[in-house]
Amino acid sequence: MTDLIAKAAFDRRLAEIVRPVIEDMGFELVRLRFMGGKTKTLQIMADRPDGGIEVDDCAEISTAVSAVLDVEDPIADAYTLEVSSPGIDRPLTRLKDFETWAGHVAKLETAELIDGRKRFKGRLAGTEGDEVLIEIDEGVIGLKFDWLADAKLVLTDELIAEVLHERKASGTVDETKFDEIETDEAPSEEE
Repeated sequence: MTDLIAKAAFDRRLAEIVRPVIEDMGFELVRLRFMGGKTKTLQIMADRPDGGIEVDDCAEISTAVSAVLDVEDPIADAYTLEVSSPGIDRPLTRLKDFETWAGHVAKLETAELIDGRKRFKGRLAGTEGDEVLIEIDEGVIGLKFDWLADAKLVLTDELIAEVLHERKASGTVDETKFDEIETDEAPSEEE
């Protein structure tokens, strides 16, 4: 069984180089994409196994990965390295992601037509063996993980609320670091 972390052959080669560095730091590689064009960019998404990567973590990963890439030198031309969190509407790149995010809405795309369609949007219902279960209008269906070309969570109020609640409960959100919300009340006509 493959994963959706790095799709292209060159991306998979880069992932082989950077994954050990990222994992040794206590993080997981979520996705890696090398994009060509006028400005070449290597995008790396990483997260903690239990979630909650911070900006400082991304900076540390960037420094460590840069050092390894400088030594290995797999990219011939100049490029920009971007290290980020997967975000709330994160890509689902590993079979375990579909279990972790069961109950949330996701968009899945298959490489080939399945019953006349490639795109499926619905509520994730976990996994069964090597199948991803998703509840669509027709009911719960299973799609082989290897059939998937792309998958990501859909940004919903429910998802945002759950992620914020989990981050607050884990202590990764410190509300004392936020400014107070100021409101501008319009002066009454009596003033």
